[in-house]
Amino acid sequence: MKAIILAGGKSTRTMPLTATRPKSLLKVANKEILLHDFEALNGLVDSVYIVVGYKKEMIVDFVDRVKKKFSFNIYFAEQKNQLGTGDALLQVFKKFPNIEGKILVLPGDDLVSPKDIKECINSSYCILTNEVDDIRNFGAVIEKDGFLDKIIEKPKEQITNLANTSTYVIDSSIKKFLDKISESPRGEYELTDAISDFSKEHKMKVVKVSDYWIPITYPWSLLDANKLLLSRMKSKVEGIVEEGVHTTGTIVIGEGSVVKSGVYIEGPVMIGKNCKIGPNCYLRPGTTIGNNCHIGQAVEVKNSIFFDHSNCAHLSYVGDSVIGFNVNLGAGFITANLRHDNAHVKSMVKGRLVDTGRRKLGVIVGDNVHTGIHTSVYPGRKIWNNKTTLPGEVIRKDIE
Repeated sequence: MKAIILAGGKSTRTMPLTATRPKSLLKVANKEILLHDFEALNGLVDSVYIVVGYKKEMIVDFVDRVKKKFSFNIYFAEQKNQLGTGDALLQVFKKFPNIEGKILVLPGDDLVSPKDIKECINSSYCILTNEVDDIRNFGAVIEKDGFLDKIIEKPKEQITNLANTSTYVIDSSIKKFLDKISESPRGEYELTDAISDFSKEHKMKVVKVSDYWIPITYPWSLLDANKLLLSRMKSKVEGIVEEGVHTTGTIVIGEGSVVKSGVYIEGPVMIGKNCKIGPNCYLRPGTTIGNNCHIGQAVEVKNSIFFDHSNCAHLSYVGDSVIGFNVNLGAGFITANLRHDNAHVKSMVKGRLVDTGRRKLGVIVGDNVHTGIHTSVYPGRKIWNNKTTLPGEVIRKDIE
């Protein structure tokens, strides 16, 4: 079997994190989303075709560094213009017209359980679905006798609770349906139109997620994915843990990292390679620290993600936050992650205030940000790439 991963899109809803890289290269539990895909596919497929577009060179370079770990061959097809998922899949057949047989199609920016991928593969033709409380933000899957009847994009009413995960098992005959689809009202060629037509000739079993599917829709979606994967990991300590360190729960500490005396770690917590942790800091559950990071004296980190090469060295609190690559948080940096009225935190996305659905959310920090000492941030705010703050500055609105 072959697999096609759609990873060409430019994700604007996950800005500023995706201003500098494709969404498929964002990290969850210290692994790129694309690497999670590869690990799920290893041993199941013989070839993987990746549709690239936005910042394609970064994906090509990443694949070149990791491809030797996997048993399948990897090929690329470029989507030069962002014309939708149907157009993206069509680019694979244009570049590789001799593809035949069964094909697994995966979104390149969601986390899909390896268990559910296998279940889909074992079901001949398949559409993987997930039960959701509000179908209005998803493609609604209408089934008939356990098979796909049609897909309705973002219906205005709760006509079903089955959402399309954009994971399918089809075959190469999908090409004739891709050639026929028309431009949608939003100016794109939708893969779901071709899938609906394909299902009229081939019964596509509706498989429901039994393990997990996590769409990375917004920056804070990474926190949900990270929390889930950390809850499933096993403890592994490859670095140095000094005397006087107290740990509880599941802990992963990467090679070359040093955890200094006085540190308290309450797992699940993951620490990458070549990090310096402490002395005298507190890492709370749900926290992932990337490679080559420094979390220092009197710093508390809770349910947050630090990407690689980022530092928070002194007297700070980071809660329910995502910190980008190569960030330096100055001494006394404080995130407010809870509203006084205890309501859901809202955050600006593409000029619109979005309800995050989260009672607690701190800050989203882009790459290469440096903050001045005693910077404080209101809940749900963003600091975009390459920005700085003044000493004592209070961030009441996004810094773009």
